[in-house]
Amino acid sequence: MKTAFFVFFLLFSQLLNAQNNAQFVNVFIGTDGTGHTFPGPSMPFGMVQPGPDNREKGWDYTSGYQYRDSIILGFSQTRFSGTGISEMGDILLLPYSQNPDESLKNRYFKNTEKASVGYYSVIKKDQVKVELSCSERVAIHRYTFPTENAKVLANFQHGLCFLTDSLVLDSDVNTEDNYTISGYCHTRNWVERKYFFVLKFDQPFLKPEKLPAGKHEKAPKLLLSFQLEKSKTLQVKVALSTVSVDGAKLNLQTEMPGWNFDQARQNSEKAWNKYLNRIDIEADAKQKEIFYTSLYHFFLQPSNIADVDGKYRGADDKIGLAPGNEYYSTLSIWDIYRGAFPLYTILAPEKVNGIVNTLLLHHKAAGFLPIWTAWGQDNYCMIGNHAIPMLLSAINKGFIGFDQHEALKAMVETSTQSHINSDWEMYNHYGYYPFDKLDNEAVSRTLETCYDDWCVAELAAKLGDQETAKSFSKRASYYKNLFDPDTKLFRGKDSKGNWRTPFDPLAATSPMNNPGDYTEANAWQYFWTPAQFDIAGMTKLLGGKEAFTRKLNDFFTIESINPNRFLGQEAMIGQYAHGNEPSHHILYLYAYSGEPKTGQRYIHQVISEFHNNTPNGMIGNDDCGQMSAWYILSSLGFYPVNPANNEFVLGVPQVPKATVHLSNGKNFTIKAKNYNSENIYSDQVFLNKKLVNKPVITYEEIMNGGDLLFEMTNK
Repeated sequence: MKTAFFVFFLLFSQLLNAQNNAQFVNVFIGTDGTGHTFPGPSMPFGMVQPGPDNREKGWDYTSGYQYRDSIILGFSQTRFSGTGISEMGDILLLPYSQNPDESLKNRYFKNTEKASVGYYSVIKKDQVKVELSCSERVAIHRYTFPTENAKVLANFQHGLCFLTDSLVLDSDVNTEDNYTISGYCHTRNWVERKYFFVLKFDQPFLKPEKLPAGKHEKAPKLLLSFQLEKSKTLQVKVALSTVSVDGAKLNLQTEMPGWNFDQARQNSEKAWNKYLNRIDIEADAKQKEIFYTSLYHFFLQPSNIADVDGKYRGADDKIGLAPGNEYYSTLSIWDIYRGAFPLYTILAPEKVNGIVNTLLLHHKAAGFLPIWTAWGQDNYCMIGNHAIPMLLSAINKGFIGFDQHEALKAMVETSTQSHINSDWEMYNHYGYYPFDKLDNEAVSRTLETCYDDWCVAELAAKLGDQETAKSFSKRASYYKNLFDPDTKLFRGKDSKGNWRTPFDPLAATSPMNNPGDYTEANAWQYFWTPAQFDIAGMTKLLGGKEAFTRKLNDFFTIESINPNRFLGQEAMIGQYAHGNEPSHHILYLYAYSGEPKTGQRYIHQVISEFHNNTPNGMIGNDDCGQMSAWYILSSLGFYPVNPANNEFVLGVPQVPKATVHLSNGKNFTIKAKNYNSENIYSDQVFLNKKLVNKPVITYEEIMNGGDLLFEMTNK
């Protein structure tokens, strides 16, 4: 019997591995407009992302790329997916042919641009074909020229910049031989960081010509000339490291010792299918494109920036050895703690301990948990300390690859020792952030701190530290100190207890137009923040379930005047702004109201109207996979209103059937019985044929496998 089961499991595994969900990925989704994604290749959780850079500055070019642009500056090796600020763009390479029209070297034929999982190609107007692929730490480029005479500009000064013109602080670039260039650059942009590299060409270059340096430039721009073989093809590999040139060389030798571009591309697709095949859905072609592209964007980050031997450069600029050779960065924590991290615990549980250990290592080096890390360094972007709910989420879900008491210590120190964006002396004195003492998103900072404090209290209680639990439980209720009973909203209050006047609850504020009390949102949008952990308290504040329901209905029907996309006011339904993260859980609060089906209708509307399979098919930044995670979870029929506990609040599936292949060999299958474009509501939900009598399912129920059945109706 055991033998028969083993044969069946082996055949099933082979069938699963034969799946090719990578074929449904459209890497151009989100590359036009505000999605800020990119079409170049990357590995799941990879360190490098080679791709085209159209511009090096500007809101529209935070990934270096905009679909509508007609200019390519060159092809750099690193970037972020879906962020609102630029960083990376290391080592720009521009191959070009000798042509009397110099402008052609930066122009390309749009209809030749092709991209898929692990591959990008384009033909420039000087007839040079560029192809890109990569391993985790090594980019590989293949250039095909019209003649044997070829040139490559290697620009080490280049970067995707935010506010600075003096990107490179220091550099040391060496030509080791006529095949190899190595060195490092020390840069300051969104973060101050160091990267080390080695470039290896498969054909020799002539003596490099150093081009004149521009103002503020401290890294070279080298013009390399080649006399190619008859194939007219040139390949270059670029390996990176946070640690050293030797680390970059070890990464190169370990991951890509040879020159087989097509093999690198195949390896990438195989690696991607390992992740993309973890969910199978039944859907039409359009919906499959959106779903699997969302899954692709979701798995792009965070990036493991440890070298193959586990060495990494920490937040204190010291070299460490990462447990399991994993040290993660590109941690957009304010975004991903909400839906993406809980989804990692389901779809990529093997990564969770590595991410948590990274958070704890950062705390050891910096003195507090990270806020938003790039290349291992904190840019302190956004508010709150939301590594805290990520730690609690992992502990509540049973992950044990780290010390829970160390996690609590890190959470408490982060929440009691003042640091950038967190002034605990002020906060504890007033019981909120007063706007006359902190005229910078004071209400949002208070509300988000309350959630972090609830998480500290929960873990302290779990580990038997009742004194800490009591203290932080009290702090978690501070949101009530800003509740205005007249407007029934959370409102700015000064140090003397006076409300901010005038008060416009529809006016969105952000770091770009402060003074203001909210973070990329308005009073209505931030009202629902405490509901992440205290729905009962919020319901009581409003006067009961009926009032809670009315408040939700008002929220989704009150219209704004002239919404500003730069303040997160995108993809609006009333005051619900799907284009920014503070709104993402609010649809699911209807599950606790008197009208759960109203929430189901709005979920269907968001899926149908605000996500598409075109380049501009993502409204709002993807923010390192959080927007994609919302789409994936909502398509499956549930979402974590409280990301740190074990509960996923039920919505309604947006596909007839989905099967999640779990890491323990089990399957969790979601079925929407009688699903169609009209039957968008669910009357009853059954888990393993038993009626679900509450609006949630648990992490344990998902990971135990089984069947979740939604009975769909048009009523």
